[in-house]
Amino acid sequence: MKEAYKFVLIVVVFLAAYFLPLDWPRFNPAVMESLHMLKEYARQHVLLCLVPAFFIAGAITAFVNKGAVMKYLGPQASKPVSYGVASVSGSVLAVCSCTVLPLFSGIWKRGAGIGPACAFLYSGPAINVLAMVLTARVLGLEMGLARIIGALSFAVGIGLIMQLLFGREKDEMERTGFPSNSESSHRSSGQDLIYFGSMIAVMVFATWSRPAQPVGFFNAVYEIHWHLALASLLVLGYAVIRWFRSDERRQWIDETWIFVKQIFPLLVGGVLVAGFLLGRPQSGAGVMPMKWVQQLVGGNSVGANLFASVFGAFMYFATLTEVPILQGLIGAGMGKGPALALLLAGPALSLPSMIVITSIMGKKKAFTYFALVIVMATVSGMIYGAMFD
Repeated sequence: MKEAYKFVLIVVVFLAAYFLPLDWPRFNPAVMESLHMLKEYARQHVLLCLVPAFFIAGAITAFVNKGAVMKYLGPQASKPVSYGVASVSGSVLAVCSCTVLPLFSGIWKRGAGIGPACAFLYSGPAINVLAMVLTARVLGLEMGLARIIGALSFAVGIGLIMQLLFGREKDEMERTGFPSNSESSHRSSGQDLIYFGSMIAVMVFATWSRPAQPVGFFNAVYEIHWHLALASLLVLGYAVIRWFRSDERRQWIDETWIFVKQIFPLLVGGVLVAGFLLGRPQSGAGVMPMKWVQQLVGGNSVGANLFASVFGAFMYFATLTEVPILQGLIGAGMGKGPALALLLAGPALSLPSMIVITSIMGKKKAFTYFALVIVMATVSGMIYGAMFD
């Protein structure tokens, strides 16, 4: 059978090369667009977002007490506590749909219930303070409030539905096939808190974006964000050297490497495919012309809202970039309902993230999660459009 698969692969590659549409006007620009998108992703997200997220995920798997995860995020935890912790902890990170994946995988492996884990998966890229403030300032207060209400409702609602559908299945730790690590630790809770807090602080401050208005708290933090990131890195270095044994440091690196091998290749492939099909959001030079999008998202029909949700789910948006992109689409005739639908589906999903989520959760759970995001975004867009468009 292996030889048959090899033969089929050779035939497929040959046919793809034979019929390569090099003369198609949009093909060559789309290829270059995919490479540009990969370059931007590597420069803007890998070193400052993804690498810290991998190390945090590795630390969660290696050192976080499984009992603590089960207490706050496990299937038997109090729902107000578990979903509140998942939504809040995800929202403070201000990460994109790809950066949240190692963190989601880390808490999933440590035994978090599928409901709270999915609430965290949605809230990380969809609910962050910077995005909410920018939305209200650029797109209007009513759109900002609608995004806040919708995103918070989605995180809890999607989590509850996923828990209802799949919560009775076999324990997550046994399904993933990863062994449980020792729960004992020679460090104090305060030392662990500093260790994890410094890693999160490095990622948050290193990726802190310039606010739309050069005043206020967010701008003050932006002015010194590199100093804060460096200080957090120094604290992390001190903690790792002084409080961890060499075997623990090796365990941390090993767990981090598992995430890198599992997730990074899929992300690279997904970014290339997304860039080829849809192009970068600011250029729209993929094989799918952006003018089609503008024509399909006018008004407040079911089709317009559904298309906006699906388009947003497949498009890759770096953190905060969805707001200026939507500003341009609204100026080109996009309805308010489809705009909200894209805001609620776009940052939370992307083609690269969907590929990775499927590899982590399996097709049935992953596709259910995708469908919930798209359907709920579509319905929310229609309701909002009927009220304000």
